[in-house]
Amino acid sequence: MSNRPLYTRALTPGRVLAWGVLMLVLVVTLLPIATVLRTALTPSTELYAHSGSLLAGGWTLDNFARVLGLLDEATNAALGGSGANIDVLHALFNSALFTVAVVIGQVLFSAMAAYAFARLRFRGSQVVFGLFVASMMVPGIVLFIPNFVLVKDIGWLNTYAGLVAPFLLFSAFGIFFLRQFFLSIPKDLEEAALLDGASRLYIFFRIVLPLSKTPIATLSILCGIAAWNEFFWPFLVAKDEDMQVLTVALQSFKSSTPQGAPDWTGLMAATFLSILPTAALLISMARRVVESVAFSGGK
Repeated sequence: MSNRPLYTRALTPGRVLAWGVLMLVLVVTLLPIATVLRTALTPSTELYAHSGSLLAGGWTLDNFARVLGLLDEATNAALGGSGANIDVLHALFNSALFTVAVVIGQVLFSAMAAYAFARLRFRGSQVVFGLFVASMMVPGIVLFIPNFVLVKDIGWLNTYAGLVAPFLLFSAFGIFFLRQFFLSIPKDLEEAALLDGASRLYIFFRIVLPLSKTPIATLSILCGIAAWNEFFWPFLVAKDEDMQVLTVALQSFKSSTPQGAPDWTGLMAATFLSILPTAALLISMARRVVESVAFSGGK
């Protein structure tokens, strides 16, 4: 009896074209990251000598050491540093604190609002939900000026409160995303809990949320990546060095060095460090993100 599989996928021209497109997208996506890493590992003195090559002429970890503050100022300047006193570790801490606060706030309040739209019936609920969905079409840049004026008037410039305030309460996408999942939860579970005397708040925290771990984890990842990469708002309201997040601190490496050129190797080393957390999240949780988005879209 033959051991050949009963079903094999034929190598059709369409499948070859699809794989070719995927490979092209992969190359276009990874090539900039490879360039960042190559530049970060290249000594400053050899950067322009090998600018046309995909591989560096020499390899060094000194660029990572100096952006992490492991070298003294004299050694930093000798290696082509910008001379700026940049605390990358403190900027990493600010970025992590900003990201965690935004994720907790957006996921919690979005989940509560999504459950209200999915289960509670009140006058105008569909209209209000439609306004939330429509708000996703409003460019975020439109809200920066009124938000900045408000934060300035209440004295929250260069504070963590002013940094997270515009992102903390809710996410229109998060409300829509979680509402689609909450609609799929059987009502019988909640009705049984109501008959036993449970409140809506108890049902939400003890029944609905434990059943929604996958979409909540997915939303947390998406919100976390967006918050980690946020630049313009932290740049506006948190310019002090003690309050700078990593994306804002990176621009300091573009200041002129004693040699009269930006510190490209230091900038790329710090940039690569900033990529690692989001890359690790995407690699470890990519399947869950795709499945949850596909499920909510299908609903």
